[in-house]
Amino acid sequence: GLLHQVIAGQATENLAPNHQALYQAAQTNYVLAEGQQEIVVPLTWQSPNGIVVTKRYVFQRGSFNVKVEHEVQNNSNQLWSGSEYRQLKHGPHIATGSLLTGVQAYVGGAYYYDDKYTKVGFEDMETTPLALTTNGGWVAMLQHYFVSAWIPDQQQQTHYYSKGLSQLGAKSYVLGSTGPLRQIAAGAKDTFSTSLYVGPKDQDNLEQLAKGLDLTVDYGIFAFVSKPIFWLMQTIHSVVGNWGWTIIFLTLIIKLIFFYPSAASYKSMAKMKAVAPRLKEIGERYASDPQAKQKAIMEIYRKEKINPLGGCLPILIQIPVFMGLYWVILESVELRQAPWMLWYKDLSIMDPFFVLPLIMG
Repeated sequence: GLLHQVIAGQATENLAPNHQALYQAAQTNYVLAEGQQEIVVPLTWQSPNGIVVTKRYVFQRGSFNVKVEHEVQNNSNQLWSGSEYRQLKHGPHIATGSLLTGVQAYVGGAYYYDDKYTKVGFEDMETTPLALTTNGGWVAMLQHYFVSAWIPDQQQQTHYYSKGLSQLGAKSYVLGSTGPLRQIAAGAKDTFSTSLYVGPKDQDNLEQLAKGLDLTVDYGIFAFVSKPIFWLMQTIHSVVGNWGWTIIFLTLIIKLIFFYPSAASYKSMAKMKAVAPRLKEIGERYASDPQAKQKAIMEIYRKEKINPLGGCLPILIQIPVFMGLYWVILESVELRQAPWMLWYKDLSIMDPFFVLPLIMG
C-alpha cells in the first residue's frame, strides 16, 4: 500500500490507497500465453481530487519473484507526498515438535539487517516490536518448505517494523517495511517499485535475489556442516537423477569418510569389554582405597594400550555431521513430492506402509 504524508493545509483523506483499498481491473483474468515470458497485471485506484495510482504485478515465466509497482499520477493541483509500505501477515502457529515427531522446521518471521540474519517469533513481533532503519535488507515469513519475502531496493533506506493485531478475538502478526518519502509535484508522476518472493526455499534462486535470503533455509547452528553436505547432495543428484538414491549414496559416502574413526571406536569398546571383568575385580579389591584403585586401573589401560576415551571421541566427532545431515534432509524443498521407487512417492513424508522402519528394525 501507500502512505500519504500530511502536508500543511491539505486534507489527507483518500489521497493514497492502503492495503484495504479497492482497485479496478480491466480484465477478470490474465493468462501467460505460450511463448510469452512476462505478464503484467495492472490495477487502478483513483482519489476524488485526481490522484491516480496504478498498481502493477509483473510475473515472469519460471520465477516465483513478483515485481510490484505503484505508479502515482498526481492530477491534482497540489504537491503529493507519500511512501510505499509492504506487509506480511500470519495467524498464530502452534508448534508440533515432540520427542516422537522430532525437531520441526522453523515457522515464523525473519529479517536481514546489517549483514545479519535474525529470526523473530510471532509473539516477539507483538511483545518486542521491531523498529529499525537501514539500507537494503528484507523481511520474510517462513514456513517449512516455503518463504514469502518483501525485498526493497537494496540501495534504498528502508524502515522495518512488526506488530500484533487482534480482530474478533483472533490474533495475527505483521512484519513490514516502509520506503523513503517521495514528493510528486502537481501534474507529475513517479513509480515505487519492490519485489515480492512467494515460493519454495530454493537456495540457489534465493541467493541471487538478495544478500542473505538463502539463510531462510535454516540449518541453525549446524550450517557450517549442512551447507557442504547440501552441495554434495546436489552433486550426487546431478549424476543419479533421483533424490532417494542420492540420500543413500550420500549416507554411504559419509560413512566411508568416518570408517576409520568408527573402526577405532569399535576396537576401543571391544578392548574395554574384554578387560571389564578385571576392572570389576579391581573395584572390589580396592573399594576402600580410591587412589590405589585408580592407579591399578590406569596400569591395565597402559598394558593393554587402551584409551578410555577412544570409544566415545570418534562418535562425538561424527555427531555434528549427522545432525547437519538431518537438517539438510528436513529443510530441503527438493525432497518435497520427490519419488524414490515403487511405493515411495514422496520423500518429505513418512513411509506410508512402514516398510523402511521395519527393515531398519
